[in-house]
Amino acid sequence: MASEDELSLLVVVVDVNPLWWGQQAQREPEFTLSKCMDAVMVMGNSFMAMTRTNKLAVIASHCQDSYFLYPSKSWRAGDSGEDASSSGDGKYELLSVANNLIAEEIRNIMTKTEVRGNSTDTLLAGSLAKALCYIHRVSKELEVGQEMKSRILVIKAANDCALQYMNFMNVIFAAQKQNILIDACVLESDSGLLQQACDITGGLYLKIPKKGALAQYLLWVFLPDAEQRSQLVLPPPAHVDYRAACFCHRTLIEIGYVCSVCLSIFCNFSPICTTCETAFKIQLPQMVKAKKKKLRPLT
Repeated sequence: MASEDELSLLVVVVDVNPLWWGQQAQREPEFTLSKCMDAVMVMGNSFMAMTRTNKLAVIASHCQDSYFLYPSKSWRAGDSGEDASSSGDGKYELLSVANNLIAEEIRNIMTKTEVRGNSTDTLLAGSLAKALCYIHRVSKELEVGQEMKSRILVIKAANDCALQYMNFMNVIFAAQKQNILIDACVLESDSGLLQQACDITGGLYLKIPKKGALAQYLLWVFLPDAEQRSQLVLPPPAHVDYRAACFCHRTLIEIGYVCSVCLSIFCNFSPICTTCETAFKIQLPQMVKAKKKKLRPLT
């Protein structure tokens, strides 16, 4: 268990891609975005109720931008708003405020959404970068002698975008350097990028077999911290797909060419690196001249 002076911060990044959730509502009407957010709020309430030093942040990862659902700009820690004072059913006021803010913010985001052009991929790398920035800001506001443990939980819905490979890997290594765990709860298709993120940072990766049981998996697998997980029987680790994306077409490849200067990866050979513009000298095989046969004089 964490000490009284140790602060624990959990940042939940939720994939709210409107196209994927619209198709999901048609495939399985019993599991919609509202049901997913209910499960997230259940986990968030449980996390904040465990100890008073636990802090929560929720970020919505959209196909156009990343938004803070909690804490939002309209509320700051310590404020005594109307929502907190109107809770007369014995509920912890902070939980009531958090639930209302998350529900209000996600409603505003999805109402104002206008999908235009081909920008249909979830900006997950940007959301993770925003989560790291928020963790860094909170760490700077700690009191003298106070420690903080932080982790990020990603709830992934849409497919991976190979165009975000470089940004994604930069975020992963930044989190590893700061000792920040990245956990991943995948709703549909496996994510090779998140598999690498969890394996590198020491987090857990899980593709849930049943979407309707999302709340149960969040409470069972992802609510405990790294120290408590060693005492639980958790699902076995998944196979990690360590394929890299080429810099020319942004597609995942198994065999490719690597620039020896900048370590850029290409699926096809090029004598000049398009990233650092280094020209490589190609040693062509030497042509062996055929010996001329001497003609023997006729006798």
